[in-house]
Amino acid sequence: MTTIWLRDEDKEFEKRTPLTPENAKKLLDAGYKVIVEKSNDRIFPIQEYEKLGCEIKESHAWIEEAPVSDDVFILGLKELKETDTFPLKHNHIYFAHIYKGQNGAEKVFHRYSEGQGTLFDLEFLLNEDKRRVAAFGYWAGYVGAALSVENYFSESPAPLRHYSSKDEWLKIINEKRQGKRNPCTFIIGALGRCGSGARELLTDLELESINWDVQETKVGGPFDEIINADIFINTVLMTTKIPPFLDKSLMERNQKLSYICDVSCDPNSDLNPIPIYNVHTTWDKPLHKVESSIDHECNVIAIDNLPSALPKESSIDYSNQLIPHLLELKNAKDYFTWSHAKEIFETKKSANK
Repeated sequence: MTTIWLRDEDKEFEKRTPLTPENAKKLLDAGYKVIVEKSNDRIFPIQEYEKLGCEIKESHAWIEEAPVSDDVFILGLKELKETDTFPLKHNHIYFAHIYKGQNGAEKVFHRYSEGQGTLFDLEFLLNEDKRRVAAFGYWAGYVGAALSVENYFSESPAPLRHYSSKDEWLKIINEKRQGKRNPCTFIIGALGRCGSGARELLTDLELESINWDVQETKVGGPFDEIINADIFINTVLMTTKIPPFLDKSLMERNQKLSYICDVSCDPNSDLNPIPIYNVHTTWDKPLHKVESSIDHECNVIAIDNLPSALPKESSIDYSNQLIPHLLELKNAKDYFTWSHAKEIFETKKSANK
């Protein structure tokens, strides 16, 4: 029997899940075995899975208890714990962030080579048209824009936190904006999933934006127009290296741009189109000051799990996108999305030996 084992998350502040109770039931009804680990953080209580008939395990039980089999898949969302070093023997499904030369990638590939396990990276689950089958992009864009605008209106840095709904957050932002000048916001990638989320946040707040996409950026950056805005939001996930949208020399002339939200958030990759910073920021400390010789201060927001601020809405959306493909795991060898993801993993692993 094909088994999907939903593990607890290791990443701090992560409340999202790739499998909601509603979609766990779809798997059970289709004849899958569904095992769910207990979690102190997951937005859906363990009881919701248990009452449906899912088998319940303790947090991180997969490490010792999950069978090593072609029919068992360990499903998670974000990276495994960085401090662990044991070989990875299982089939894993999660966002690993190791295919673009990120820091620590070699160590993770080594663990898979030692254990002979397989990674089906959620970022690289594609259909036959080579388009992603599931993504958090919309909510990443929405949350990134919300955090940027909130900080613009705030007297001191505003941390990221969990909200029960977007309406709760919108109310807070509107309270902070009283008596303040509205920002000029510049979005690159405005027509994609992330860009649509960012635009929707601004619409919810009755704010306007300058929206650029492929047509406007095809001439190649850097783009002076960016530093004429108050907020710049990058929502483009790069797969090839291009001239940067914004570079250090351009920032030396900046007198207005105050907040940059890099929703795509790949600071340690050679593909980063905003090479003016090289660190992730955190929920507690979301702002990283850009180094510059000028007096005007500009801060970067670079948080790689933004949608977790709205964990219920984003989990439901993502799980609904993913479930048609999880239902095909019993045919993983013949189903393009899974077979292609395995091919990508094997190619990347070979290149990192």
